[in-house]
Amino acid sequence: MWKTEKRTVGSKCFAKCVTKPGSSLSGSESSCISRCVDHYIEATGIFSRALFSTTR
Repeated sequence: MWKTEKRTVGSKCFAKCVTKPGSSLSGSESSCISRCVDHYIEATGIFSRALFSTTR
């Protein structure tokens, strides 16, 4: 499951952050992708904690 999620997040963040694909990422594109993935991980953690707390 994690591999599929990782690919999905990577694809979504890439599509959001890279408007003109080239041979390498610019600094701003790299930063954007990093922030995008960080936000996804944070949101997943919040969701998981909320789900876990309701199942107790």
